Amino acid sequence: MSIETPFRTDVVVSGMTCGHCTASVKEEVGEVDGVREVEVDLSTGLVTITSDRELPLPEIEAAVVEAGYTLAG
Repeated sequence: MSIETPFRTDVVVSGMTCGHCTASVKEEVGEVDGVREVEVDLSTGLVTITSDRELPLPEIEAAVVEAGYTLAG
């Protein structure tokens, strides 16, 4: 039996200003196929995603846009 090491992806999201914002981003990004966990730091905009596979940036960006925000940079 092998234990798979999860992938970690960090992105910065701009436009979040409150707890509802972070909840929206967590919900949408959490629906991306393979995502295990989403952590959002409101003060920095840092979103840390743990997943079963390497996530292409366009997939993450689409989820962030669906939540109503944009990737910084």
